[in-house]
Amino acid sequence: MQSFQLPSHGVLLNAFVYMAAGARPHPTVILLHGFPGNERNLDLAQSIRRAGWNVLYFDYRGSWGSPGDFSFKHCIEDTQAAVAYLRDTANAARFRSDPKTIALIGHSMGGFMALQAGALDPSIEAIITISAADLGTSRVQNVPADKHDFVAEQLAGGLVAEGMAPLAGTSAEKLANEVLAHAAEWNFVKLAPKLGIRPLLVITSDDGLTGTNAALVEAVKTAGSQQVKTVHIATDHAYSDHRIGLQEAVLDELARLSQR
Repeated sequence: MQSFQLPSHGVLLNAFVYMAAGARPHPTVILLHGFPGNERNLDLAQSIRRAGWNVLYFDYRGSWGSPGDFSFKHCIEDTQAAVAYLRDTANAARFRSDPKTIALIGHSMGGFMALQAGALDPSIEAIITISAADLGTSRVQNVPADKHDFVAEQLAGGLVAEGMAPLAGTSAEKLANEVLAHAAEWNFVKLAPKLGIRPLLVITSDDGLTGTNAALVEAVKTAGSQQVKTVHIATDHAYSDHRIGLQEAVLDELARLSQR
């Protein structure tokens, strides 16, 4: 295990890599936490490492002690910075990683980040989402001006309920207005044409997010993808009582990637 600080847009993010055993270069998973990041899925990270993959975990700007201001746009940029860091020749040698084989796995908001960053980077090997949250973009597109403040207040209330204490340089109101400003641009379905070029596994649970994830899957299939798979696990948003089932679903997909 190596801990370090990952550079992103002028700040250094708290980060570490679980390194798989063996001297050969290993494929790497970037594991993206949700909002605000109470569930880190590090049991999943350890299982992925045992399966022969390195795992990079980091805290976005303004979250959990990483410097800078938290925003959803910054989270997308930080994910891209993590990919660039792993592709650097010196870092690849340091971590015994294969810079050409990087997969993104994200839970909740982290699933949103995996989809956004993956859509912007066709070289990402694969994407796995775990109860990906669309941040409400599917519900708030084309909000009329006279409803803007009301919708922003509703979104902000939901973010407060999730917990804002670990986040710095922001507020629920700022984040709600950011979602409204980017609702059309960040909508899951519009990403579909850029996601169908590599394997995509969409894992869902009984947490109310299945509908938006199903719409994403259908859009990706309509765009021509033959590489999208789905797994539904009857549990809560944190997969609290199905941790082993979650690990099995992820490891099965990574095993298929390793055999390609």
